[in-house]
Amino acid sequence: MHEFELSISGMTCAACAGRVERALQKVPAVSAAGVNLASEKARVSAPGDAAPALAEAVTAAGYRVAEAEHDLALSGMSCANCAGRIEKVLRAVPGVLAAEVNLASEKARVRTLAAVDTHTLIAAVEGAGYGAQDRRAEDERSAPARQGMPWEHLELTLALLLTAPLILPMLLAPFGWHLMPPAWLQFLLATPVQFIVGARFYRGAWHALRARSGNMDVLVALGTSAAYGLSLYLWLVKDSPHLYFETAAMVIALVRLGKYLETRAKRRTGAALRALEALRPESARRLDAAGQEEEVALNRLRLGDRLQLRPGERIPADGRILQGESQVDEALLTGESRPVAKGPGDEVVGGAINGEGNLQIEVIALGGETVLAGIIRLVEDAQATKAPIQQLVDRISRVFVPVVVSLALVTLLGWLLSGHPLEPSLLAAVAVLVIACPCALGLATPAALMAGTGVAARHGILIKDAETLERAQGITTVVFDKTGTLTAGQLRLCQLATAPGIEEADLLSLAGSLQRGSEHPLAAAVLLACRERGLDTPPAQDVRALPGRGLQGRWQGRALLLGNARLLA
Repeated sequence: MHEFELSISGMTCAACAGRVERALQKVPAVSAAGVNLASEKARVSAPGDAAPALAEAVTAAGYRVAEAEHDLALSGMSCANCAGRIEKVLRAVPGVLAAEVNLASEKARVRTLAAVDTHTLIAAVEGAGYGAQDRRAEDERSAPARQGMPWEHLELTLALLLTAPLILPMLLAPFGWHLMPPAWLQFLLATPVQFIVGARFYRGAWHALRARSGNMDVLVALGTSAAYGLSLYLWLVKDSPHLYFETAAMVIALVRLGKYLETRAKRRTGAALRALEALRPESARRLDAAGQEEEVALNRLRLGDRLQLRPGERIPADGRILQGESQVDEALLTGESRPVAKGPGDEVVGGAINGEGNLQIEVIALGGETVLAGIIRLVEDAQATKAPIQQLVDRISRVFVPVVVSLALVTLLGWLLSGHPLEPSLLAAVAVLVIACPCALGLATPAALMAGTGVAARHGILIKDAETLERAQGITTVVFDKTGTLTAGQLRLCQLATAPGIEEADLLSLAGSLQRGSEHPLAAAVLLACRERGLDTPPAQDVRALPGRGLQGRWQGRALLLGNARLLA
């Protein structure tokens, strides 16, 4: 069994999530499936070759699975059998939907689920005895959002501009201003909103009904169509001045505005993950057998590669120090507020910042196996899992739409049977349909979980899962095992002792001169103390670092030593 992650687009409410979940559970050999509306992701436990069937099930339910396309440059093939073997190996990778290998051009085009990493495909090809390199990886997980935003802006702007002339007269009516546009103008304003901006509601409702299910789109489409159709009837047949075009247009415009704000909120919750992913540099300096540096992309790194790190650079991958000593800032990964001394044999994590020393490291973990990738995966898992209360919400949402439609019909019949005309009876039924949209019910809990875990991650707090977060409301005491994480993260000079006959200011000025230009955290503390006391720190001469011990140099002919107890001894 394999744990699949599917990015799904097109869901609008909890009923959609429930329908996708049921569709995935019906796929043969699926042992578990869960869909999160807020993160728009599904987690499925199924055999490794089940990806095409899972994608087909989601598509049949009326939704889309985000895919990625990978181009690999191959080497080592000699005949068609080689190409066939590589195709077979690639198709066996969990999450691969299709793979085509061209022997003549020595290229492979692989279509996968969005969560599949290019490194995994390359490793599979290399495991079969051939060579592979990444030519072009097109990750579409965020592409729908990037591509959809301009059109969403245009649709929302169109809806609000066309609806404003219909809503403003309603707001002015209590003050005696009755300026409702003529019927033909109301029709011209409301029709584009109903059938252009509202087209997605009709599409969503059609997919839902075809799957014998219901969702928010069904309610919006039914309610606004009823209000729009009633207005046409009253205008063309009855020649009545009381029309309800503004009701249909306003509902569509406000629901679209709500979805736009909801999408913005969900994008912001992903900022924590993007900040973590941004810790990985795009390239690394790899050393060849002769010790020559070569700048390569991260996806070209292999286990055992030797990398050169200069002061101030981010570490590209988890590794072990072969040569050099430095201070490494791991604050964003470990919570340790001050740089940690590292030397030969010590391990460093990708994403941390090298201090003042030159390091040579050996790569010991890549891609999804790094510490940083594990942290990102932990945050993603916490955002994707469902809290216990969400299970209750999902059960309610499954029957919510049919119940609301039934209540609307009962309302319509009740008003008609009590002797009311068709117009107010239909309006009462439309009100039930429009008001009772389940989007807030189904989205409130997962959106809160995404926002909470995202804010926590930005502050260095990683939440294990949704259940843990829900139970955290009962916490009364927090115990910290490490005082280093509860400081400002900046060293300060707190005490200065001198030998008899030596002025504190002179001693501090000499220490500052020797450490001028150093990026060491202790040097920063000394230089800060010099600035606060207004002391001059003219640069010393012949300054040389003594790794693991301190500094030595000269100033006005005087030999200076600055370091720890080991150096002084």
